[in-house]
Amino acid sequence: MTWETFIRWLPSFVDGAWLTLQLVGVSVVAGLILALPLGIARSSRHLAVRALPYGYIFFFRGTPLLVQLFLVYYGMAQFDVVRQSVLWPYLRDPYWCAILTMTLHTAAYIAEIIRGAIQNVPHGEVEAARALGMSRSQALWHVILPRATRIGLPAYSNEVILMLKASALASTVTLLELTGMARKIAARTYLHEEMFLTAGLIYLLIAFVLMQGFKLLERWLRVDACQGR
Repeated sequence: MTWETFIRWLPSFVDGAWLTLQLVGVSVVAGLILALPLGIARSSRHLAVRALPYGYIFFFRGTPLLVQLFLVYYGMAQFDVVRQSVLWPYLRDPYWCAILTMTLHTAAYIAEIIRGAIQNVPHGEVEAARALGMSRSQALWHVILPRATRIGLPAYSNEVILMLKASALASTVTLLELTGMARKIAARTYLHEEMFLTAGLIYLLIAFVLMQGFKLLERWLRVDACQGR
């Protein structure tokens, strides 16, 4: 592949990378919001409270993301109630189907990260909060969750990187994210190795930037110091 070819298709790769960042960014943030109550419920001592989140997490962790994506993109269109609902303009759009599927998928994994982090908060700190007169909800929001954030951040950063790589599956529903764009360009130029290698290098660059960002965040939050106590 010549430099002229690379420069010619570089804007297309940038567009694909931008769409990839949108898919990953929206899904991991929305997934975190959805996972927070799920993770708290999963750490409950009451079986009735844990049951529903457990079923949700079991399904989305136990089935492939590609199958989930096909169920949402192809399967939901089979129901008249869906096609006649106000959500149909979004659910027939591959972009929003990919966002929805990735959000639901990553929320299950993040919920387990939150559950594990909550259960690893030192019991003495929880007892100290209760001794100071805090209610269960006050202890949760002011002591347990802030500490759990520091404990679970490394695992959450790994989940973000995994979702970055999993976002390549969005190309199967016609989205021209990074992998889809590389496939399109390769079909036009017949330079399959060069185009997919270029896409792979861009994935590596994005992953490196994300990892460095999370390392700075962990250092700022003093994650190592908190875990070493």
